[in-house]
Parts: sequence; structure tokens; C-alpha cells
Amino acid sequence: MARHVRRLIAVRRPEPATLLWVALTAALLLLVAFPLTKLLLVSLHSRSGAWTFANYVAAYGRMRYVESLLNSLELACEVAAISVVFAVPMAWAVSRTDMPGKSVIWAIVLGAFILPPYLGAIGWILLAGPNAGFVNRAWRAVTGATDPLVNVYTFHGLAFVMAFQSFPLIFIFVKSALDLISSEMEDAANILGAGMWRTMRKITLPLVWPSILGGAIIVFLEAVALFGTPAIIGIPARINTATTQLWQFFEYPVRVDVAAAYAMPLLLITLAMVGAQRLMLRRRGFVSQTGKGGERRPIPLGPWRWAALGWCLLVGLLSVAMPAAVLAEASFARAWGRGLSSDNLTLANYKFLIFQHETAMSTIWNTIWFSAASATLAAVLALLVAYVVSRKLVRFAGVLGFLAMAPFVIPGIIMAIGFYASFAAPPFALYGTATIIILAFTARFLPIAYANATAAMGTLHPEMEEAARILGCGRLQTIARITAPLLRKSLFGGWLIVFIVATRELSAAIFLVGPNTRTMAVLLYDMSEAGNFEVLAALGGILLALTVALVLAGMKLLGRDFMLRRA
Repeated sequence: MARHVRRLIAVRRPEPATLLWVALTAALLLLVAFPLTKLLLVSLHSRSGAWTFANYVAAYGRMRYVESLLNSLELACEVAAISVVFAVPMAWAVSRTDMPGKSVIWAIVLGAFILPPYLGAIGWILLAGPNAGFVNRAWRAVTGATDPLVNVYTFHGLAFVMAFQSFPLIFIFVKSALDLISSEMEDAANILGAGMWRTMRKITLPLVWPSILGGAIIVFLEAVALFGTPAIIGIPARINTATTQLWQFFEYPVRVDVAAAYAMPLLLITLAMVGAQRLMLRRRGFVSQTGKGGERRPIPLGPWRWAALGWCLLVGLLSVAMPAAVLAEASFARAWGRGLSSDNLTLANYKFLIFQHETAMSTIWNTIWFSAASATLAAVLALLVAYVVSRKLVRFAGVLGFLAMAPFVIPGIIMAIGFYASFAAPPFALYGTATIIILAFTARFLPIAYANATAAMGTLHPEMEEAARILGCGRLQTIARITAPLLRKSLFGGWLIVFIVATRELSAAIFLVGPNTRTMAVLLYDMSEAGNFEVLAALGGILLALTVALVLAGMKLLGRDFMLRRA
């Protein structure tokens, strides 16, 4: 009888670890699985609730819609190829050679990483607009030519601007791989008569091929899903892409069902690319076998080291220095087209934003509040999931890890439409509220926080946790008093990165904001449509100042390359 009672008590009072697993599973299903499932169901239902494929017919029944998708795929391929050309030589020069100025190159990569893509696009409009761009006006003044030297409002111009924003991803992947390779095989190749360039082509680059491929695929997927730059440059140039076409489906009257159907192939493309990468790498081995960790000696380039430095500085000039300089000039200008002169300098743009603009200060507050809340939620969820997975508290803990990383392969714009389809209408009715934006940002950037928390958990031995458990602490109490304090620096690093990327997020915010919940990114996009580049540049300057302050704080606490190590 007593044994039977104990069994009943055990059934009624499950293990705390089980309750935590159930709660985390429910949260991740709500944030990740539910929006995607809802998106699929909406795409297959008519507004009356009947099953139908009419939405797919409407989404792909016009050639213009099909061409938009094909434009995105072609654009993404070109962006990935250009990014590889930019990044791989830079990564090789920084990691393997005696090129001078490596700290400057790190600063360039970090600058390209933190400069929001839509601000970079606006900078290049001010630089390479066919009529009033600074570069073209200087070209006409010097040569007397009538045609522009460069035109950002072209397909290739759009691809180059996006590549300037994307190459840091490939640089980080490739440099990290190069840093792990010993110089022994390169030395052996040199002894056997291979020159420096042949050794690089035949030995070094093949060893880091998985990293090049992985970085290129991520850039491809980011380019397919990017909204800001294709909208700011592509729409005036009449270059329609999949993301701008999705935005048009949200113009009045809103056609969520058609947008959902149009988004499904983008998700399938993403999954296909990830699967293709795994299939390609599964068939080949990429292992450098040495008895123990080998020495990495920098390759002496001789006079070529200045050519390598020149290439890196050229990429930095085009990707960071020139756009940032022209944005800074425009933010302090009465009229940006008049150029840099004392009578054209003013603080009026900043004063207007801070003291007179109806919504500027509220968007700044919204951006800080939404980003902080989503970063906190993502960090807490990531820590709990990483704890359950790494400590193997339940049998199917790996499912939690899969759900936490799933948004990594889900384009942000698809996630946003899924949230709109799931939570905009009753019974949730969250459209235009802070809640839906915070939840969407949390889901969007959860993989960043989870990858950071998982790496941190791997450095922490469970002995102290076990001691706390022996002394009577529960699981949550142990996490709060032992695990989290020991990992606070790593967790803060993950929190800071999520906060920074959330402040610049446009693809998800543009579909979910309401009149009172606009963010700085959305306001910047609205200003770009109005053509008010001086005030726009000033608002961009405020956003960059906020970002740089946070990055400097992270460098002070966590090291100068904390963002690049966690990217």
C-alpha cells in the first residue's frame, strides 16, 4: 500500500528537470514551430477556411513574381561570389602572412560588420548616385564626361553594395579555419619546390574549403532574405526581388495568404542549400594530420605584402570608410549635395531629430527597449536550453537544441511573416504591439545566444553544480546561484551581440511594427523613401554612436574581437 502511494506521489510531482524540459519545449514550439506551421497552413487555406492551392497560383501565376524570385537567386549568387573574392585573400593575408597593419584590417572587418546594411546602401547612394553622387560629380568635374563613372542603381551595383556588407561573414569563417592549420604541410610543399602561390592554391585553400563553402552559403542565404538594401536601391532601379515582392503583398489590401505561399519556396531553398552543403562535405575528408599541434609561421611575402595590404585597405575603403564618411558629412550638412564647406555645416539635423521630430525619440526608445528585452529573453532561454542539453537532464534534450538552432536556417523575413500570420489576428491580436516585436526578435536571434551559451557551458565542469545539489539546491536555484554567475562574462557577450543586431534589424520589424512601435531601422527606411538624406544620415549617426558605444563596452570587458569571435 505504501509503495502504491509513493508511486502516485511520483506521478503527481514530476522531476523539476522534466518540468523545465516541458516548459522550454513549449516556449520554443511557440516561438519557432508554431509560426512556421501557421505560415504553411495559411498558404494552403482560403480566407473562408477551405483547403486550396489558389494562393500558390496567385503567388506564382504572374511572370513578374517569378522573375522576382529568380532575381533574388541570381543576386545572391553574385553577392556570394564577390564576397569570396573580397574575404578569402584578406583572411589568408591576416592569418598566414607577414602583412603589416593587421589590427587595421580587423578594425575594417568589425566596422563592416556593425555598419547596418541599409545605412551602407544609403551611403553608396550618396556616393554613386548617377546624377548627384559625390564620385560621379567629381568624375564629371575632372574629365568633363557626361555619363556617370559608376551607377549604384544597377543589378551589379546592388550586388557590390550587398557584398561590401556581407564579406565579414566569410572572412571570419576562413580566418578561423586558417588559424587552426599548422605550417608543416606548407613547409613540406616548399621543400619539394612549390612556390608560395602554388602552395596556397594546392595546400592551404583546399584545407579551408569547408569554411569557404559554409561562409558562401550563409552569405547566399542572407542575400536572398535581405530586405533593406534591395528595397532602398532595387526599388528605384526597378529591380524587384523576392523580399520586396513580399513587402508589396503587405500593401493594402494585405494578402497574407499569398505572401505565405510566396515565402514557402524561400524556406525550401534555404533547407536545400544547407542540405547540399552537408552532402558535398560528407563525401570528402578535410583533416590535417599531425602528431601534435604544429607551429604556424607567417609566410614572408616580401614586396607582395604591400600589395596584400593595399587590397585589404581597398576593400575597407569601399565597404566602410567611404560610406561612413559621406553619411557623416550628410548628417552635418544643410544640403548634402553642396559638399563639404564651412557654410554648409550645421547641427540642425540632430536638433530637429532630438527636439522637433514627432517620432524620432520614441523610435530610439523603442529600439533600445525592444532590443534589450529580446536580448534578455534570448539569453535566459539559451542558458536554460544549453544547461538541459549539455547536462543531459532528460532523454530527448537534443530536441531542445534543434529547436533553439532552427531559426538559424529560417530567413528573418519568413519568420516575420510567420509571426504576423500567427499572432496578428485574434485570439492573440498582437499586431503593432511591443510584444510581437520582442518575441519575433527573440526567435530570430536565439541561435546566436544559444551557440554562445553552449560554448560557455562546455568550459564549465559540473562539480560545483553537483555540490550545490548535494547541499539541497534545486536545478533553477543552482543555475541562478552557480552556473549563471560563473558564466556571466560569456552570457553578457551573447546578450550584447543579440542587442546590437536587434537594434539594426529591419527585415522582421518592417512587417510587424505599428504606428507606436516603429524602430530606428523602420524610420530610417521611411526617411529613405521620402528622400530626406540629411536627417536620415543624422538618425543613422545616432544609431551608429549607440552601436559603437556598446561594441567598445564589450571590448573593454570581453576583448577587442568579442563580436568576431562569436559571429
